[in-house]
This record gives sequence, structure tokens and C-alpha cells, in this order.
Amino acid sequence: MTSYILILFAYLLGSVPVGVILARIKGTDPRKVGSGNIGATNVMRAAGKATGILTLVGDTLKGFLPIVIASVFNEPRIVIGVVGLAAFLGHLFPVFLKFKGGKGVATALGVYLALDPFAVLIDVIVFVLVLLKWRFVSLGSLVGVAFMPLLLYLLHAPDHYMYLALIIGVFIFIKHKDNIRWLFAGTENKIGRSKDGN
Repeated sequence: MTSYILILFAYLLGSVPVGVILARIKGTDPRKVGSGNIGATNVMRAAGKATGILTLVGDTLKGFLPIVIASVFNEPRIVIGVVGLAAFLGHLFPVFLKFKGGKGVATALGVYLALDPFAVLIDVIVFVLVLLKWRFVSLGSLVGVAFMPLLLYLLHAPDHYMYLALIIGVFIFIKHKDNIRWLFAGTENKIGRSKDGN
């Protein structure tokens, strides 16, 4: 029973639209600005840098906290993986926003931080290198997402966590389909002017 409660809690927490709540406090709605995305990048565009940073932190915690709590309850690794997936899917398909959510990068980051901080450290370095070289936030995010399953494998993480990273990666790539098209077309905006909002 505890496992089911934790999974439901993870989904509901993931569904909390942090960016929308914070932006509304500032008198705006990120869904009506820029890309219309509820993630940190577009919230920053709609409500300012500080609000965007707080959104990034909040969305990351949505992925991090449920796994920490599940670990405290000594849940099996497969349950911990499902809890992480539930939090991630909550952000993508939030019940509080009629299942229209964000792209999931920050929440995925929170999930990975709870599962393997060292893998995240390496992945962040990869992200920064890509960002410095090509200056596309979306490209850095996608490369980082693609690298995570490999990093978990090389660091001998449990198979359940690698499968989780693969599933998350598929969803994030699907959510970034427009960015991928823009990248291939050469029309994706670079740092500071991205159409994307993670």
C-alpha cells in the first residue's frame, strides 16, 4: 500500500505547476507568453530571471523529493524507479493543468540527482560543453538526456534506473520535437533567445 501511495504522491507533486504559480504571483501567465511553456526558460521570459530560477529549483525538487522519500521508506529499486517516472510524468501531464505540462528537463534532473549525483555531475559538464560550443540550450539538454543512460551503465547503476533514464529520454525528445526541427533547419534560437522553455 505504501508503494502505491508514494507513486500517487509523486505524480501529484510532479503535477504542481510551479512556474505558473510563481508567474501568477508576478501578475503574468507563462502559457500566454513566448513559447507558452511552463518551464523555467519561458517563465524567466514572462516573469523575470529570479522567478525563472525559482521555477527551475521547484521543478527539480519535484523529481528529487519523491525518490528521497521512497528511499527513506526502503522501497525496492523498481518502486523507486516508478516513483521517479510518476513525478516526471506529472510534470509532463499535470492533472492540475488538464494534462498540458512542460518538457520535463528540470524534473528529470531532480530524478537523476536523487538516483546518482555523480552521473549528474558528469552530465552537467557535458551539457555545459555543448552549450559553450553551440550555444543552444535545447541541444545541450538533448545531448545530456541522451548521455544519461550510458553514464548510468558505465557507473554500474541498477538496471531499473537505466530503463527509467531511457523512458524519460524518449519523452523528452518527443517534447522537444519542434526544437529538433528548428535545429536541423538552422532556425533554433541561441542562448537568451530560445523558443524553448524547459
